[in-house]
Amino acid sequence: MKTYLIAALALFLFPLFAFAEEEAPTPVDFGPPEPLVVDTKAGPVSFMVELANTDEERMRGLMYRTSLADNAGMLFDFETPRPVSIWMKNTLISLDVIFIDAEGRVLSIARNARPKSLRSMPSGGSALGVLEIAKGGARKYGIERGDQVRHALFGNAVPAAKDAEKDLPDEAKAPKRSPD
Repeated sequence: MKTYLIAALALFLFPLFAFAEEEAPTPVDFGPPEPLVVDTKAGPVSFMVELANTDEERMRGLMYRTSLADNAGMLFDFETPRPVSIWMKNTLISLDVIFIDAEGRVLSIARNARPKSLRSMPSGGSALGVLEIAKGGARKYGIERGDQVRHALFGNAVPAAKDAEKDLPDEAKAPKRSPD
């Protein structure tokens, strides 16, 4: 009787464990944020971006994040220019997705991409990079098709990080170290 009870309990509990929600994924180290500037009609806009340049990093992107600062983002390096598509699977925040060609020109913008959406958002041309920023950022900063994006990926890197930070709000700047 005891054996039957244990077997019945195991059969009852197995489906609960088998279909339990996936554990939180292992964190991916994207390295320190790098400066990126978008030259808009209204003037330059500075961001500090994480770089996704491996298959693992590109697959993870901003998945599972619960927030993104207005001046932060993620730059995806696709290594060679080609038509690309992005989706929002497991992405918990709404984003603006900016597709960028090999010369650093904005090809197209998918605004306010819906969290967790499986809808494919195509680049509309050959893209070398994709910049993801907080929803509404493209409109807020006046980023439009044809604007120039400056970053080492496009061969037109911005100045050293400390120089690029001068245009950022204080909360986005690297912490100042106290003298030893």
